[in-house]
Amino acid sequence: MKLFSVEKPGVYTTYQDLGRTGYLKYGVPASGALDRFALQVGNILVGNPWNTAGLEITMQGPELVAEVDAVISITGADLSPMINGERIQMWKSLTIKKGQVLEFGRPRIGVRAYLTVDGGFEAEEYMGSKSVYEPAGLGRKLEAGDELHGNPKKQKTGIGLFHTEIPAYDRDAIVRVVKGPHDDKLSPEVLEQFFTNRHEVSPQSNRMGYRLVSDGIKTDHEGDILSDAVPLGGIQLPANGEPIILLADRQTTGGYVRIGTVIGPDLPLIAQLPPGGSVRFKEITVEEAQEIAIAQERDFRVWEKIVR
Repeated sequence: MKLFSVEKPGVYTTYQDLGRTGYLKYGVPASGALDRFALQVGNILVGNPWNTAGLEITMQGPELVAEVDAVISITGADLSPMINGERIQMWKSLTIKKGQVLEFGRPRIGVRAYLTVDGGFEAEEYMGSKSVYEPAGLGRKLEAGDELHGNPKKQKTGIGLFHTEIPAYDRDAIVRVVKGPHDDKLSPEVLEQFFTNRHEVSPQSNRMGYRLVSDGIKTDHEGDILSDAVPLGGIQLPANGEPIILLADRQTTGGYVRIGTVIGPDLPLIAQLPPGGSVRFKEITVEEAQEIAIAQERDFRVWEKIVR
């Protein structure tokens, strides 16, 4: 069933779910939503499984004409979503009626919003995922004239998060990091600079990784190691002293020293930083990181029960 017609595609709008698994050994990135929290909550609000593909909308959103009545939710960045020119509430399920126009205005907070729809979007799967990864020809971004299809199930509306549960996407983020595995190759002075300095997001940042400008880090290493597998959220520290946070479209292996890894629940704070935004890192233990991840999973399951 045709859900929407695309009048304007936005700057960069793609289908993303939670990514493809099992293909890193073949050199295929996992891809998937950069703000996994926003996508999963959006799916919960419209009654979908957490991994259902939604639209990841970057900076400037699309203009979509509804072809049927559908239940939707907008989560993630506040890109001023509107229906027929009227602002709509985010982080809540609502109905868009046939003929109405969903569009976006000025970015207010964050850079990536997520549109989820009751029943999910129909899109081609590549290696078990609908996530677009254009460099390898796995899908493409939206274009004017596209049609978006799905199978709405008439989910109830008016379900949303309390304001205290909605992430605060700050231009100056503090994220938690588990140190290692190559911190032993760095001096205490370099480690101290990394964890105390403010790091600015470079314009040369994308879905593959965020490059940071870090005045003051004076590295004392060559930056290279034997290439090994790189994790989501891994922080490479090249010899130039400017860290790179590896994201969903990252390469599968890398040969730079990794000073630490951003914990999963904090990656959305990175994904929502605009160029010129900043980040500071706070070291925590593996056990603390696991407790935080378990607590977030517990929240998801509670919200899912409420919706059902």
